[in-house]
Amino acid sequence: MNVISLTVWALESNCFIVYTIMIVFFVAFTMFHKNRLEANQNRIGAKKRFAIHDGGREKEHPDDEDDPDWLVPAIPEDTPHIPYKPVKRPMEEVLQRSLDYYELMAKRRTVRSFSTEPIPQEVLDNIVKTAGTAPSGAHTEPWTFVVVQDSNMKEAIRSIVEEEEELNYKRRMSRQWVTDLKPFATTYQKPYLSDAPALILVFRQTYSWREDGKKRMHYYNEISVAIAAGFLLAAIQYCGLVALTSTPLNCNARLRDLLCRPLNERLELLLPVGRPHEDATVPDISRKPLDQIIINA
Repeated sequence: MNVISLTVWALESNCFIVYTIMIVFFVAFTMFHKNRLEANQNRIGAKKRFAIHDGGREKEHPDDEDDPDWLVPAIPEDTPHIPYKPVKRPMEEVLQRSLDYYELMAKRRTVRSFSTEPIPQEVLDNIVKTAGTAPSGAHTEPWTFVVVQDSNMKEAIRSIVEEEEELNYKRRMSRQWVTDLKPFATTYQKPYLSDAPALILVFRQTYSWREDGKKRMHYYNEISVAIAAGFLLAAIQYCGLVALTSTPLNCNARLRDLLCRPLNERLELLLPVGRPHEDATVPDISRKPLDQIIINA
């Protein structure tokens, strides 16, 4: 009997023992690696690596919610609460003001043809300050508004957007998406980005840094910035200007780099702002009636 035959005979004669040993070994191997994975996950949860702008260096910050030095509110814990007494208007005036404001906002339209007439800096400051009054999660105010009026910078932004939008229209966007845009006569060419006297780029801060170098979380940063953008559009309409709610697809990284914004910021909206061109037109569309957007429960 040769070696191979002897080995086969031994395995066949003791198969129960062999299989038992294999099962025990498999269970032990699995438990060993499971424990290693859990230990590694615990280490990751206890210490995360966050890159910060500090001479190109990286710092490690503990993410320990049991550490009192880590648990610092976004605003001082001893912030005083003061009386809030807004003007109490008669209900008749409340009704009239609600109607007046609706009628004003109902006239708001998205415009793609702008006059080149400049906008005073103070006007731009005021509409951005208005946007900054929006509520935010834990009052973290996770927004940055970049106002661009320099013609060279506007041309650079337009070049990036048109380059990416051409790819979007030709390859990235679905045929149905492109079809849905046809009534608005929009293409990858964006002349309004250089014609409009000002561009307001709305960046969303996903997080920020505390004075002690630790990461400050921005809760509900998406909805907070969306609300602020609504305030911004309302302020633009209220002061008699127009805007285009542009969401340039796949342009975030390039525009963020162009404008020297940090990695914790993401571009959400690009708004050309100004007066409408004297030959501007808009689609003749209507909005849903009240009974299609409200449910009184």
